[in-house]
Amino acid sequence: MHNFTPEDLLLYLYNETSPAQTAAIKAALETDWSLREKFETLTASQKELSVIKLSPGRKTIDNILNYAEKALSEVSATV
Repeated sequence: MHNFTPEDLLLYLYNETSPAQTAAIKAALETDWSLREKFETLTASQKELSVIKLSPGRKTIDNILNYAEKALSEVSATV
């Protein structure tokens, strides 16, 4: 019996597990109702997230650009 973490289930959900781990999780989901319930919660959350439209705020974009500009100037100063 394996103890799969939520991270393992997320990797499985996004098809990022090895073939052996995929088979083990698939088998466990067929027999472990608690694990299946957790997986179904993750699946429902994934579906809800896919419909949300997110975009960064202007301040966030400005902070990223300022950080990149500062990093570039530091690199240029050392060359």
